[in-house]
Amino acid sequence: MMDDAMTQAVRILREEHRSLSAVINALEQLARQARDVSVKPDFSVFRAMIYYIDAFPERQHHPKEDQQLFARLLARAPQAKGVLEQLHVEHAKGGEMIRELERSLLAFEQTWPQGAQGFADGVAAYAQFHRQHMRTEEQQVLPLAERALAKEDWQAIAAAFAANTDPLAGAPTDKGFGELLSRIVATAPEPIGLGRRWGKAPT
Repeated sequence: MMDDAMTQAVRILREEHRSLSAVINALEQLARQARDVSVKPDFSVFRAMIYYIDAFPERQHHPKEDQQLFARLLARAPQAKGVLEQLHVEHAKGGEMIRELERSLLAFEQTWPQGAQGFADGVAAYAQFHRQHMRTEEQQVLPLAERALAKEDWQAIAAAFAANTDPLAGAPTDKGFGELLSRIVATAPEPIGLGRRWGKAPT
């Protein structure tokens, strides 16, 4: 049976994965819609979503996985070295893919309606990459960690992740993240958010 610290840590990890998946899925859906040249997308929605992916998962979630979960698991279960090294490399690759999405979005906005397909392809590639990455963590790493880590490991991991500020996962948030979440919800068009559907492009 899981102790309280393990339960808390695993819950936070999975909730953060779900919140990241929700934003990526919404970004992917909107990027597909933006291929329709008869409507002009609201590029601020794309910027807010990509900023969320960069500012929270890439800068908070992944570093704490590397520094806490992965490092402690490697010390307790050396046989996990291969998969942990793979995931560490993927964390770095994820940051590089975000930079490429930012460049692709800028080019799309500046050359619209050109660039829609390239941006949608980049978003789809990032989505596929991250889904596989999260599957590896949840199906391989977490079960091994539940068997191998000690109570003090889970206490440290739970404390580190409890300090995260992801508003989509229900965590305590600072003003900046709260405003970011509100902006995404308010500007994303239905059914993704509460904003208006994108209008017809000027002819």
